[in-house]
Amino acid sequence: MFSPEIIHSLPSSDLDRLHNSVLSDSDLNILHIDDRWKEIGEIIELNKEIAESKLDMELVLLLDTILEQDQKYRLQIEEIVQTYGQESEEMKAKLKTMHETDSLNQIRVKSILDNQGWLETDVIGYNGNLALWLVIQHADLEVQLRYLPMMRAAVKEGNARPEHLALLEGRVAIRQGGRQIHGSQIGIDQETGEYYVSPLIDPDNVDKRRFEVGLNSFQEYISNWGLTWNAEEYKKLLPEIEAKQKQ
Repeated sequence: MFSPEIIHSLPSSDLDRLHNSVLSDSDLNILHIDDRWKEIGEIIELNKEIAESKLDMELVLLLDTILEQDQKYRLQIEEIVQTYGQESEEMKAKLKTMHETDSLNQIRVKSILDNQGWLETDVIGYNGNLALWLVIQHADLEVQLRYLPMMRAAVKEGNARPEHLALLEGRVAIRQGGRQIHGSQIGIDQETGEYYVSPLIDPDNVDKRRFEVGLNSFQEYISNWGLTWNAEEYKKLLPEIEAKQKQ
């Protein structure tokens, strides 16, 4: 089963969005004749400059590159599976390249985390923060367990996103043979090729827990794998699912 953490579009910073939407929105052209419009524009530009002055541009560029590399091969894998199949030689070659790239990215990210901690968006930008999480999310269990406490602390301090932490905790729980909390991990039956929701705590309230951390509805999420959510049916199948998970 391949990771669902593929980011198809990378948002700009909130300040960039504000700058572009306010200063470039043609619907606001009528306000340009107001003497206060220039003052508003100057305030927005100043705030943007102040925010950007905090950025560590060397780290921003490094993490942007890491993020691009992390996503590059995962996006290619989607196409290879559809074209050649999951067990093809093309697939094996691409996975080898992806894992080698992941290993190099982990060395760089672990160095950042060990020396500077989980840096906030003000220092490394949105994409930089995203790169830290994705590299750990795609690492082995030992690495994930090592940095999970750091990410939990970062979420409490506002330096990491709670929905990203939820996905990491879910992956760790399943890898340790337990049950996940937010339903982010999807398994695949090796015999039938069918997808299923990996073991889940309290299936009846999964949406409540997802909404608390900013995730979308569970049905919307699992529809990406052609699944339909029925909590009662899932609870009946859970022993069978847990048996599959141990295989």
